[in-house]
Amino acid sequence: MAVIGTGPAGQKAAIQAAKLGKQVIICERFNVLGGACINTGTIPSKALREAVMLMVGQQSSFSQPRFSRQEMTMDALIYRSHQVIQTEVTLIRDQLLRNDVELFSGSARLTDPHTVEIQHGHTTDVIEAEHIVIATGTCPARPANVPFDATRVIDSDDLLRLRELPKSMIIVGGGVIGTEYACMMGILGVRVILTEARSSLLEFIDSEISEALQYRMRSMGVTLRLGERVDHIEVDEAGMVQATLQSGKHLRADTLLYCIGRQGNTGTLGLENVGLAPDNRGRLKVNENYQTDIPHIYAAGDVIGFPALASTSMEQGRLAACHAFGEPTTSIPELYPVGIYSIPEISMVGKTEAQLTEEGIPYECGVAQYKEIARGQLLGDEVGMLKLLIHEETRRILGVHVIGTGATELIHVGQAVMAFKGTVDYFINNVFNYPTLTECYKVAALNGSNKLRMLNPNNGNGHSDVPKLELKTANG
Repeated sequence: MAVIGTGPAGQKAAIQAAKLGKQVIICERFNVLGGACINTGTIPSKALREAVMLMVGQQSSFSQPRFSRQEMTMDALIYRSHQVIQTEVTLIRDQLLRNDVELFSGSARLTDPHTVEIQHGHTTDVIEAEHIVIATGTCPARPANVPFDATRVIDSDDLLRLRELPKSMIIVGGGVIGTEYACMMGILGVRVILTEARSSLLEFIDSEISEALQYRMRSMGVTLRLGERVDHIEVDEAGMVQATLQSGKHLRADTLLYCIGRQGNTGTLGLENVGLAPDNRGRLKVNENYQTDIPHIYAAGDVIGFPALASTSMEQGRLAACHAFGEPTTSIPELYPVGIYSIPEISMVGKTEAQLTEEGIPYECGVAQYKEIARGQLLGDEVGMLKLLIHEETRRILGVHVIGTGATELIHVGQAVMAFKGTVDYFINNVFNYPTLTECYKVAALNGSNKLRMLNPNNGNGHSDVPKLELKTANG
């Protein structure tokens, strides 16, 4: 197997194939391993977020920072990111070598369906492989009409190279990247204006969670311009960036971060040589087994589009390698969790209320507020919330949505219960450590069960068809 790209999808595809006893090579065009995830995306941005939270000195209260602007330098914030990146790169290299995966440095190009040429300086290596995995990831989209200059008008990669923290920033795009950076900059006291063409941020998440996030962002001083499209962007004579909206409004700031969409890194792969054609965003189409139109050529990770998360990319790479070599697997893509590292963080698994309504599935909500949980009080997080979506008739958990401290960790409890087709009664009848945020599940379950009792007194008492535990003495 030849794997192109050392990001999460490429790593796991290569290691899985090696675990199956196959000969594997992996190619990376940059000087460091890990792809965008380690070098410009997931790890740097999350490390930056942790540095921001540490500098602010509070994990869940969202008032303005208690330190001078002189103490807030991008170098200080990004120093931690560089430490984490170096550690992760070393771990990735060691793991690949430990599994006898051969590393190649250079730009890969397909010359025929089974041949990969790897160009490194004046040297070209030619690899013939039974199977090929394309895991080249994405880069920020850079439209020709946006005057990027790496200092005033920047993309998300450029942001990590800024030397100074700007006093004001326009963020164009209210997706995951734009929202996360808006929160980080906002809590540092940067005057942030975020524009988004849609009527709300993160439209794929639960609407109540999105509304709660928007409320918190506004309380941090972030200005939201929703339902607004940017017509054009320019840098004026004073060096300030001006964005003109289609509505005629003008926005002005020190810096503009453009983060609408990402482009698949497929332009130099020579896909035309094997009969593959990416879409207009450079992404590849795959089937449920991550095969492209050429069955022995697979694609995984961000290069195939949504959800474009490191966690899902890892699983896609593993599943692709397993399918290539006939290794049986079980996958539950409908239960892949989503984690968004905004401030406060957000996570979800399963269906949203909008999806259940559209599908005509009867459900009820059970809600727990962090402020009614002892652990929430101890953490000082009074804005967090956990929501369970419960089927009215079967009492099965259909979705879990969390906003607040530890949301991306907390979600996995609900994910596990859903994977085993559990009902709300599991949370009612179980005992959780006290004080913990996991107690939210019990409070939300009781809240939802009470609502179900009102709808159906005979099936809302927490005593459905859950198997009973029988306790026996030593003599039977």
